[in-house]
Amino acid sequence: MSFALYMIGFILFLSGVIWGAVVAGVPHLYIGIGSLIVLGIGIFSAVGRTRSKDPS
Repeated sequence: MSFALYMIGFILFLSGVIWGAVVAGVPHLYIGIGSLIVLGIGIFSAVGRTRSKDPS
């Protein structure tokens, strides 16, 4: 799976979580902090899953 496709799916997932948090009344500061943390985790996992293995 390509990095771009993985990130598009992850951003769609994160958007749904943010929307749900806004509807639930979570303060915007907490939504911003949580979304940055989750986005960072998503980038780390996307790089780890789409990185090509070193030939040995």
